[in-house]
Amino acid sequence: MTSELFTPLTLRSGHILGNRIAKAAMEENMAGDGQLPDEELFGLYRRWAAGGAGLLITGNVMVHAEALTGPGGVVLDAAAPLEPFTAWAEAGKSGGGAIWMQINHPGRQVGSDMPGVVWGPSAVGVDVGKHSSRFGKPVAMTPEQIQATVARYAVTARRAEQAGFDGVEVHAAHGYLLSQFLSPLVNKRTDQWGGSLENRARMLLDVVRAVRAAVSPGFAVAVKLNSADFQRGGFDADDARQVIAMLAPLGVDLVELSGGSYESPAMSGRPADARTQAREAYFLDLAEDLVRTSPLPLMLTGGITRRRTAERVLDGGVAIVGMGTALAVTPDLPDRWRQGREAGERLRPVTWSDKVLASAAGMAQVRHQMRRIARGSRPTPRTHPAFALVSEQRKQRRALRRYRAWLSASQGAA
Repeated sequence: MTSELFTPLTLRSGHILGNRIAKAAMEENMAGDGQLPDEELFGLYRRWAAGGAGLLITGNVMVHAEALTGPGGVVLDAAAPLEPFTAWAEAGKSGGGAIWMQINHPGRQVGSDMPGVVWGPSAVGVDVGKHSSRFGKPVAMTPEQIQATVARYAVTARRAEQAGFDGVEVHAAHGYLLSQFLSPLVNKRTDQWGGSLENRARMLLDVVRAVRAAVSPGFAVAVKLNSADFQRGGFDADDARQVIAMLAPLGVDLVELSGGSYESPAMSGRPADARTQAREAYFLDLAEDLVRTSPLPLMLTGGITRRRTAERVLDGGVAIVGMGTALAVTPDLPDRWRQGREAGERLRPVTWSDKVLASAAGMAQVRHQMRRIARGSRPTPRTHPAFALVSEQRKQRRALRRYRAWLSASQGAA
């Protein structure tokens, strides 16, 4: 069966993707000693590489060792050894496709039990109701800290290219630092980084300029952007349209559209506001609106599991179909589609009334499948969400002890 899904795509940098299917970023939380990728991640990406996707995008790699989304996060900074990342890139390319590294800074979305720093554009904490105390209290970044963070993104991108990755994706969605600067609900600054959308987008644009200058012309540079934050008064589709236009002259190859944040986890299918449910064709309606005016190719991620849905996305003008959870359950799904087959099972749905815990359990289910794939085992989609969440919490406690010890030793050596 012929399909646009399996046709190549040439990006502005000259980078060629073998087909229009991408493994979207999912936070693995599987770093080994020293916050580095190890054989577990290599095994996972070899399995995905063999599954037929034209592009694999890693889970977020952190640009600042003192600012992690979770204790199992991978860090690539100026001090990190490059060899483990070279092995990761080789694993990701072992099936003939491309691999991009997603690079990120959590900003204020850092657990209250984590060491290090909790920064944001303003001292506005994460509001998830009774669970808010699980997050650290942010301090507003100084201009010097903003500039140093921009430089960190460039360092990570340059080193990713040196390690053999084919591109990077700058994460400016899901309520992480660059998304926080874009949001009028979080960014209350009155200086050059706050107020108008042009000012709120300044840090993202500076990061993209710095990254593009740090890598070669043929190295792909993408941005992950919320199509909407799914919060009243937050970053919305019109803002997204304007930011995409701002990114176009800066050498960006692709914009991936997603949505939501920890406060409104639409990216996992659970927006905080029930009235956004109708908009959640997992962002497809918003994407089809944005694609009509976008000067850049768009990638859409969120809830895609069937070939017919993927082809509908492409028919709407989107250039690349991104899948996350579907590939954690069926890692060879692109090859199945090519053969005219579909995925088998889906993850057990999480129907808990507590949306924050439901989102956490959903992510724990996905990570449980990724760990099984990494070990060479078959996914077990019917795993109970409560079991996955408890198992994840145990692993995170062990990872936190390792991260505390590593960070303390690193700071002592410095």
